[in-house]
Amino acid sequence: MANIKSAKKRARQAEERRQHNASMRSRMRSGLKKVINAIEAGDKAKAEEAYKAAVPYLDRMSTKGMISKNKAARHKSRLNTRLKDMAS
Repeated sequence: MANIKSAKKRARQAEERRQHNASMRSRMRSGLKKVINAIEAGDKAKAEEAYKAAVPYLDRMSTKGMISKNKAARHKSRLNTRLKDMAS
C-alpha cells in the first residue's frame, strides 16, 4: 500500500474510476443484451425500442474513451443488420 499522501490519493481515485467504469461497461452490455434477447424472441417493436436506447449509450461510451469508435460502430452495425433481417 502507498505511504505517501499523494500516492494514497491516486490509489483512491483509481479505485473510484475503476468502479465507475465497471458499472458503465455493465450498463452497456446490458443494453446490448436487451436488444439481442428481443431479436431472438422475435419481438420487433421491443427490439427497435431497445436498439434506440442502446445506440446513444454506445456513442457516449465511445466519446468518453470507454470503448473505441470502431467497436461502437461495429455493435451498431451488427444489431441494425439483425433488426433489418427480422423484417424479411
